Amino acid sequence: MRSSEWKWASAMAGAMLSVALVSGSALAQSPAAQAPAAQAPARPESKQFDDWAVRCFPVQSPSPCDMFQEVANQQRNQRILAISIAYVPSMDRYALQVTVPLGISIPKGLSMQTDSYTSPTLRYRRCDRDGCYVETGVEKSVIEGLAKSSPDGKAKVNITGDSNGKSVGITFFLKGFVAAHDDMVSQAKAKAKSVQANAAAPAAPAAPAH
Repeated sequence: MRSSEWKWASAMAGAMLSVALVSGSALAQSPAAQAPAAQAPARPESKQFDDWAVRCFPVQSPSPCDMFQEVANQQRNQRILAISIAYVPSMDRYALQVTVPLGISIPKGLSMQTDSYTSPTLRYRRCDRDGCYVETGVEKSVIEGLAKSSPDGKAKVNITGDSNGKSVGITFFLKGFVAAHDDMVSQAKAKAKSVQANAAAPAAPAAPAH
């Protein structure tokens, strides 16, 4: 593997870990959490942009900030979807985590769809008791596709059931996406730790595990 490709893979591995741990911290603070963590995670600086939150954690990381949306079933007090997008300034790339419920078809993957854009199929990386996760580096075209869609419209994550093979769309919302993205990128550029200078070492997570 060429040096540039290795650095990119290393950076994305760290960024995806950051996204995973950030989402875990969010879950601990969400209505779906059943018990407080033994030790509270570092509190992020947080801003709300309509349906999206921008969070920057007080740790050194190649991707210290993310933009985040969680969708919950209020009647069941259960998370049904979480989307986190992080930016790695030193690589000018994005890392995406999408969390969906268990019971999905792993081989089918998922896609994100708006009124004017459908992403490529995104593959699951892992599952645990809280759900299944897409954790991957994505091209700018994916972010641009979401950003150029109707800002007041609904979007959906398309998943396929494992038992019945039926496709189901889980709704999320795009209002505030562009403003949240621009703020997240700006803050990440100001606060991120350089990947190139630390490529040989594992990337520090954006948020500690809970």
